[in-house]
Amino acid sequence: MGNRVDITPDAEVDCVGLYCPMPIAMTKEEIDKIEIGQILKVEADDPAAEEDIKRWAKRTGHEILKFQKEGALFTFYIKKMK
Repeated sequence: MGNRVDITPDAEVDCVGLYCPMPIAMTKEEIDKIEIGQILKVEADDPAAEEDIKRWAKRTGHEILKFQKEGALFTFYIKKMK
């Protein structure tokens, strides 16, 4: 099987084509709607989103379970921790 982990998100937010501060604002809004322990998938292509979302997760205490970068597309799987 290997160690590939497929994560099934409980909610998704599509920020592709949007620029700062929209990806972070939409991520925050969506994470507030889900339950603790649930997972939010965020897709963005704003170069600033990689650092912004990582910093926001660290500051707010949520856990980035997985981060993928494919070309210009960033995909985050964020677990709501509180």
